Amino acid sequence: MECVVQGIIETQHVEALEILLQGLCGVQKERLRIHELCLKSGPNLGAVPSELRILCDLEQPEPSWTVRHVGGSMRGAGAEQISVLVRPMVESKASKNVLRFFYVLGYKLDHELLRVGFAFHFQRGVQITVTVSSVNKMLKLHATDEALPVTPGMQLVEVTAPATSENYTEVVAAVTSFCEHLAPLLHLSKPGISTGVVPTAAAAAASLMSDGGGTTL
Repeated sequence: MECVVQGIIETQHVEALEILLQGLCGVQKERLRIHELCLKSGPNLGAVPSELRILCDLEQPEPSWTVRHVGGSMRGAGAEQISVLVRPMVESKASKNVLRFFYVLGYKLDHELLRVGFAFHFQRGVQITVTVSSVNKMLKLHATDEALPVTPGMQLVEVTAPATSENYTEVVAAVTSFCEHLAPLLHLSKPGISTGVVPTAAAAAASLMSDGGGTTL
């Protein structure tokens, strides 16, 4: 299970966001270059369609592969009252033959993306990851070197934290509290709920760039 929120920020303000995150997290960023392949099940795998993502980490000396399956979001009155999406998620390391394996099972490639940016992994009562990346599409199959931005001039910001059915309320509270510190630069909400850029972003970015960052909390 994971808790997640997303938002967007103009590329010109990403450096200011990085300064803010460096001060808040107190750890060094990690470079991010992920080739993401979305697969969907064929008719031979049942009437209910299934979707999974295969992630290839291109920043590693030897590309590493991960299989990720995300379920439907938590529903009910409690879920509607929180600003963080809670959903089941299963992730597992895989070998370089993973794509061929799922093709044999009957899965088909739906689309692929290249995410390029950076990430911060840190502890704040719970384990939290913040990723900032440009999302790029490929015009040719697996042509990562020719990928083009899906939304030029904008980058995706995602805050995620692992959770369980026993502690997700605590994790939601920690994620919500952390996101409040980013409010001057961007607004984070449940995936699929677009809130656009924040009007105060330019002024907040200018302030951060002038004083060099914040304080580790």
